[in-house]
Amino acid sequence: MDFRVDEGIEVLSRTPEVLRALLAGKSAVWLNARKSPESFSALDVLGHLIHGEVTDWMPRVRVILEHGDTRAFEPFDRFGFRESIAGKSVGALLDEFAGLRVEGLAGLVALGVGKEELALAGRHPELGAVTLGNLLATWVVHDLGHIAQIVKTMAGEYREAVGPWRAYTSILD
Repeated sequence: MDFRVDEGIEVLSRTPEVLRALLAGKSAVWLNARKSPESFSALDVLGHLIHGEVTDWMPRVRVILEHGDTRAFEPFDRFGFRESIAGKSVGALLDEFAGLRVEGLAGLVALGVGKEELALAGRHPELGAVTLGNLLATWVVHDLGHIAQIVKTMAGEYREAVGPWRAYTSILD
């Protein structure tokens, strides 16, 4: 399936609602669960997504539109969110993410990105040549991947508790 801006926005615009449904009102046990000590918790994922809204997706869109592939994107710090989420409630983080996402998507729509712009070249600092379409499709897949990560991590908390039903719970594999 080829990337289309309107179809991408269908997913991107709903991610804040999905995260709110998954995380609002959850106890610290659920919010801080991790697959391993170095993996992201649900709160970390939320912080990471907020950080991406501020420093990654739309800033990179603008770099492509303004500079093409003559200027590489700023490297993205996957862990750059840690200080900015410290001490904030999940509700405050969900609100912050929702507001930033609305702002980012409004900015994307205002740019009027069409088929021609999707083919514009950019330069990733590690991956090299990319297109605006690649970037926007990755934004969608990135959201979906982190939603799946949260759900898998939460399910993993009951890995042993499901007992013999483990054979039927592929999410725990």
